[in-house]
Amino acid sequence: MQYYTLTGAKRQAIAVHDGETAYDLTSAVDAIESFRDLAHAAHIADTTIDDIARSLFDRATELSVDELQERAACPTTPNEVWAAGVTYHISEKAREAESGMPDVYLDVYEGERPEIFFKATPSRTVGPNDAIGVREDSSWDVPEPELGIVLYRGNIVGYTVGNDVSSRSIEGENPLYLPQAKIYDRCCAIGPCIATPDTVEDPHELEMQMTIMRDEEILFEGSASTSEMVKTCEDLVSYYTRHNAVPEMAVLLTGTALVPDDSFSLQPGDNVDITIEDIGTLQNSVTLV
Repeated sequence: MQYYTLTGAKRQAIAVHDGETAYDLTSAVDAIESFRDLAHAAHIADTTIDDIARSLFDRATELSVDELQERAACPTTPNEVWAAGVTYHISEKAREAESGMPDVYLDVYEGERPEIFFKATPSRTVGPNDAIGVREDSSWDVPEPELGIVLYRGNIVGYTVGNDVSSRSIEGENPLYLPQAKIYDRCCAIGPCIATPDTVEDPHELEMQMTIMRDEEILFEGSASTSEMVKTCEDLVSYYTRHNAVPEMAVLLTGTALVPDDSFSLQPGDNVDITIEDIGTLQNSVTLV
């Protein structure tokens, strides 16, 4: 199933689409108004999030799929967003190209331990149909489309679409500048929904597409598959959670396989669409921050 956080209509609500019908779950139980609430209820009942949702269908108001898209907000408010880097061959090559110290990226790509880094706080994370940001002090900025793993108390409870917006010019100056290249206002987007593991049967066999448009002209269009990841989702989660006091709700982005040409840089007013099979399309405009 796919879970959407909805705004408007006088309140926030959590809705679900089971492939045929959409339901406003908050209309059935007003104490459940977020994906976190569902995950918490499933944890207490020792069952799945989908089972909790199904138990509410008979009491829930039906919604149109169009309403899901129109009212969709950030599907969850994670306490933290983390990300993995150099998990695809193309991203390893791109990081080598931008850096004066290319060997460090090859070592990570071929090594057992993945690169795991802090990406965003809730205030730096936006949802669908909101604007992602590019830094005013950066000259080379790119979107990075990624599969996002949604975690509740360190356990995988779903998947979403993520955009790890990055300053390649800042990171390329020196790898130690990575936090400034990655963490800033509007540096991360997730959405449009969260798909549970039963919906995403194999996260390592998903088609991913990205389109970037400027003034109604397509500047970039490409596709890839999560099958190209050199690390599994389970491996990445293992390294993120080990010896780390992880928060109740987190999102872990898994790296990118779609990298625009080196001549491309995002500009304010651009539009970025990222689609991942079984999850949906994350749409964002671009603004200067």
